Amino acid sequence: MDPFCLKKLNEERRARRAAILLTDIGDGRDRVIRQGDPIAGALGPAVRTAFLSGRSGIADVDGRSFFLNVHLPPPRLVVIGAVHISQALAPMAKVAGYDMEIIDPRTAFATQERFPDVVLHAEWPQDVLEARPLDPYTGVAAVTHDPKIDDPALAAALTSGCFYVGALGSRKTHAKRVERLKLLGLADEQISRISAPIGLDIGAASPAEIAVAIIAEVVKTFRARELQPLQQLDRTA
Repeated sequence: MDPFCLKKLNEERRARRAAILLTDIGDGRDRVIRQGDPIAGALGPAVRTAFLSGRSGIADVDGRSFFLNVHLPPPRLVVIGAVHISQALAPMAKVAGYDMEIIDPRTAFATQERFPDVVLHAEWPQDVLEARPLDPYTGVAAVTHDPKIDDPALAAALTSGCFYVGALGSRKTHAKRVERLKLLGLADEQISRISAPIGLDIGAASPAEIAVAIIAEVVKTFRARELQPLQQLDRTA
């Protein structure tokens, strides 16, 4: 691999940005394509499909063969609230392959004793997310039931292109949440992306069952990226 391409790929990895190492099989030349880069001609759809699926492979375009080596950031799940649901969700997320972290300024809840193997931030979401920005490969689940904690995180998620945004609460609770988010300047189209009540509808009642519903919906939403129209990726890049 060209050392310049390797350096560029490492920069994209550190920034949690998706990239493809494109190799012309005919002459061996490499180039790095970042998500959202304009790609002219028939190669464009192949590149967009590769970003959506996350699968590497060969594309034959205009009589030439290219190998697309896809590098996607590892999916991340940010949970707002160090509650019982989060305790059940943490091992499920790990098994499913998601890097999970929890944000909750309530130090009585956000303790290493309750979450021994989880990245934990006992700070306000807006402070944490300024230092650790959200991105399209991050899902956000707000489960504190406290607007002072949940709302800033939801607003950040909706303006960062997160692949999943969910919030705990009844439909009545969510209706009030919608009005608060509108006051923060979010549009109806943005707010409509929130999954509320959170998780797949499996009749979940206990914290563990709700956690199952959440991780199932997170996985379903992330995998559904492959089924999106090709233009969707360019709009969210």
